[in-house]
Amino acid sequence: MSCILHIETSTDVCSVAVSESGRNIWHEEDFNGPNHNTQLGVYVDEALSFIESHAIPLDAVAVSCGPGSYTGLRIGVSMAKGVCYGRDVKLIGIPTLKILCVPVLLRQELPDDALLCPMIDARRMEVYAAVFDRALHTVRDTNADIVDTDTYKTFLNEHPVYFFGNGAEKCKKALANYPNAHFIDNIHPIAKWMFPLAEKAIAEQDFKDVAYFEPFYLKEFIATIAKNPLENINH
Repeated sequence: MSCILHIETSTDVCSVAVSESGRNIWHEEDFNGPNHNTQLGVYVDEALSFIESHAIPLDAVAVSCGPGSYTGLRIGVSMAKGVCYGRDVKLIGIPTLKILCVPVLLRQELPDDALLCPMIDARRMEVYAAVFDRALHTVRDTNADIVDTDTYKTFLNEHPVYFFGNGAEKCKKALANYPNAHFIDNIHPIAKWMFPLAEKAIAEQDFKDVAYFEPFYLKEFIATIAKNPLENINH
């Protein structure tokens, strides 16, 4: 097993955690944000001091890679890269929507055929969402969904579907007529829930190139500018 520093900044919550041998041994969260530009460095320094004071060799840094806040993801990934360069350790990228699923899978009793639909708020009735089964196999890839009564009709007609994350609240009314629609409140992507996914990545040697790794939003942003440079410069 490994010692991993976890960084999560995809929403207004700023959080950092340290895990060793598949269990959390240190964590801090700030729910009063977004304060990533001031709080993240403090938490990372505290986490590294904890690791050093316990003479634990750091093996990797895991960072939430989106979807989520462009600014938050940029700050989190930049910090993760800095630690990787400075400590010469591996970088792991963890999808934010999968991080959201971990506390649901660990804390909720779900039927065998349940589907999970984590949601990150976008604008108006738009959310970034994906659909997973209980083993976190992808049933439907991440997409920008404009939520109405038909958006998840195919899944809701056949399975109990659990919606959660900061985009789920505004979808309740649109999906209220489906008996299979269930909502779980107060689920946030937090660093302390990243360790099962990070341990899996290490076991599979799924590491990112520190020089070229970009979060979800940054890739989309660069692609848009490359396609319409003058339009984006003017705006």
